[in-house]
Amino acid sequence: MTLRTILLAVGPGDADRTDELAEAVVEVAEPAGATVVLAHVFTSDEYDEVCRRLEFDPDLEEIDPNDVAKRHATIRDLARTLEGADVDYEVTGAVGDHGESIVDLASEADADRVVVGGRRRTPTGKAVFGSTAQEVLLSAPCPVTFVRGDD
Repeated sequence: MTLRTILLAVGPGDADRTDELAEAVVEVAEPAGATVVLAHVFTSDEYDEVCRRLEFDPDLEEIDPNDVAKRHATIRDLARTLEGADVDYEVTGAVGDHGESIVDLASEADADRVVVGGRRRTPTGKAVFGSTAQEVLLSAPCPVTFVRGDD
């Protein structure tokens, strides 16, 4: 299977694992010449908080989730790494349920692979992924790579 498009989905819990996520994506995208879609998914509450923190003024402008994602530190960190590895990328943002939105973005991008992050689980929790990762693993229209963080 030729990889043309890889969706790297991040959310609020991924700021501390950008190195691991970037390394995993570059490892797959670089040799294939694939484009990476950096996707930041926000719940409504997260989106409102990020818009306030990034000083978007909802009274003066219509706020586009793509613009919010482009200004988010996690996406900027990942973009710098991809630029350094000479990997093409684009940025998209979405507001909604994390798992469902990631699956929708993968379909819209016609992604050949989805990459999501997660965290270590307790011994009991190892039998089940987190709800977002589990939904993506079970519902994505393409193979999914799960990158476990060290936390």
